[in-house]
Amino acid sequence: MTSTTKPTNQKRLDSFDRESGNLHGRHTIKQDGHGLGWVDILRLAFQSIGIVYGDLGTSPLYVFAGTFPDGIKHEDDILGAFSLIFYTITLIPLIKYVFIVLKANDNGDGGTFALYSLICRYAKAGFIPSQEAADSDVSNYELETPNKRLKRASKLKSKLEKSQFCKYVLLFATMLGTCMVIGDGILTPCISVLSAVGGIKQASNKLNEDMIVWISVAVLVALFMVQRFGTDKVGYTFAPILFIWFIFIAFTGLYNFIKHDPSIIKALNPIHIVYYFKRDKKQAWISLGGTVLSITGAEALFADVGHFTVLSIQLSTCSVVFPAIVLQYMGQSSYLRKHKMDAVNAFYKAVPGPLYWPMFVIAVLAAVIASQSLISGTFSIIQQSVSLGCFPRVKIVHTSTKYEGQVYIPEINYLLMFACIAVTLGFRDPGKLGNAYGLAVVSVMVITSSLLLVIMIMIWKTHILLIISYILIIGGLEIMYLSAVLSKFTEGGYLPLVFSIILLAIMYTWNDVYRRKYYYELEHKISTERLKDIALNTNLRRIPGIAVFYSELVQGIPPIFTQYVSNVPVLHSVLVFVSIKSLPISKVLVDERFSFRRVKPEELNMFCCVVRYGYTDIRNEEEPFERLLAERLKAYVQEEFLINKSKQNHLQSNEADSDDISVQIQEDEIENEAIERDLEEVTCDTEMTEVFKKAWYAGLVHFVGENEVIAGKGASLWKRVLINYAYNFLKNNVRQSINKVIDIPQQRMLKVGMTYELL
Repeated sequence: MTSTTKPTNQKRLDSFDRESGNLHGRHTIKQDGHGLGWVDILRLAFQSIGIVYGDLGTSPLYVFAGTFPDGIKHEDDILGAFSLIFYTITLIPLIKYVFIVLKANDNGDGGTFALYSLICRYAKAGFIPSQEAADSDVSNYELETPNKRLKRASKLKSKLEKSQFCKYVLLFATMLGTCMVIGDGILTPCISVLSAVGGIKQASNKLNEDMIVWISVAVLVALFMVQRFGTDKVGYTFAPILFIWFIFIAFTGLYNFIKHDPSIIKALNPIHIVYYFKRDKKQAWISLGGTVLSITGAEALFADVGHFTVLSIQLSTCSVVFPAIVLQYMGQSSYLRKHKMDAVNAFYKAVPGPLYWPMFVIAVLAAVIASQSLISGTFSIIQQSVSLGCFPRVKIVHTSTKYEGQVYIPEINYLLMFACIAVTLGFRDPGKLGNAYGLAVVSVMVITSSLLLVIMIMIWKTHILLIISYILIIGGLEIMYLSAVLSKFTEGGYLPLVFSIILLAIMYTWNDVYRRKYYYELEHKISTERLKDIALNTNLRRIPGIAVFYSELVQGIPPIFTQYVSNVPVLHSVLVFVSIKSLPISKVLVDERFSFRRVKPEELNMFCCVVRYGYTDIRNEEEPFERLLAERLKAYVQEEFLINKSKQNHLQSNEADSDDISVQIQEDEIENEAIERDLEEVTCDTEMTEVFKKAWYAGLVHFVGENEVIAGKGASLWKRVLINYAYNFLKNNVRQSINKVIDIPQQRMLKVGMTYELL
């Protein structure tokens, strides 16, 4: 639903440093990104079982093996371990993620960058100075916040906006959290598949370790090969298998609980955690590295929310996932109370004999699916990183026409596959992988909590007692786990850090040079006077047609235009300077995407257009960009003419009869309705519109800058390496051209070469 903006109230903005308002008005109904009924919610809830919970649901395969690698010393140790597992699952996946973190989604999208975008939208914490007053007119840009506790929020906001150090810390933490999630996406398939396939040793001694490893590699290759079919199809394929898995583990857990030791229920009293640490001290603390594996995949609940909805994930977690895994851990604990020596292979040992082979088959399938949650999450956060200028441009395929958040990235898929194969062949042991896995899991959770606290204070304006409670309970638990997993750094814990350093180097390189390029264009932009001199130069011939010049500069005319006119003495009759801009929001409605303004004086026939995208918007698959641009420009010219005509009529009517105000208002309303009704058919007979008509029929030509980036004279050795080698290597090996991002027709595109010397 679109509100009507009255022409008589429209204010024109001519400054190069500001965008004009959208003449078509703005959406007054806030979009949630889904608008789905209960049938769709239930369908997505079922589908999410096959995508989101594989990792969390298969953690019972290896948790007790990691908690008690040397066996159980005291029979009451299992009470403390199960109590710790139960409250960890309750506090972190259930309370923290499902009921708190999911509410911090960015218009339906989750992940570390979603939290970062919320913070940047509320405070000017980003590094690119492209924020404009008109950005707040975008419907999804709005932040609904309470009015209380403003003083604390204002102080934090002011600190973020004024401190470069705080901005760097915020960006670094976001990048590191993103890298850890991607590292998680590499480790999850390895440990899940190895643990599941390794269970066959209980039934057959003919398979040695090498055979199990190579079977695991084959399974991993098959998993990554099916990713191209998309989350929608993969989810419907995997969901029934995971649903059966949760039924199996719930049933076997309940069976073992009743058969072996129902008194394990007393572990729900957290006092047994205290007894456990008093009894074992250092060993109990080290065992936290195993119990933390019970919450692997919790970050996927948030990272994958863009593929589904908040309500669908809450529904599936509370009704299926949480009860099933709690029953399974309770059953294993009951079994281990009677069989202390079976801790290393507790899952398969506790399975009733007749169910062993069905459970083994479904466990292998579930382990394969466990990888899906982090793979899908990785695709989502890479898409966000690309749009926010923190990752090289890669091909992003939207695999569902119905659910916008479902994407597939071919390059990332194959890189993940090769990394998983290398890790599986290199480590070969789920125990060592568990050490690495724990560090990746807890690091991401700590970073998510840190960003969430900023949101709670600055945006939500949460009561201080609730903030303190979150820090003490959930934050304290995560810090305790982090200290435990760091103790296993040399035993495989270094692996996610290695992955993160490599990914962080890529992100930092791309983002740093991306910012330097923007500042270069900002410093070398063409002034208003210089533009007039160029346009009025009698040596330049004006020919019919529309020329579109592209850049990412929002605040003026980019230097590419000077480079063009200095080599080609011809200008088209209508010039449009288009800047592609990513807003720190997930989606921008199509009606609000194009923001035009005219360059004065009018006879130059020059326009500036800011094209705004969210970080999950589809850029080249809904409708050809060229056609959208041309249609919106035509509508802008027509509506601008009607606004000016309405103003003239209004002034003339006021001069004729200034006393009859009520009659004038009524006439204005009738006139505005006629303008809205006849907007598409109106014929404008001014000289300007005649020029535009001829240009329209002559066609569009797109000019794209082919920029070479080098370090300027006087640049340090570090900057020369960063710009000349690292950045250019990335640029030359990814799909970086703007025409591949917004689908500019090759036959009407010309590239203008220019060299940027960056400092």
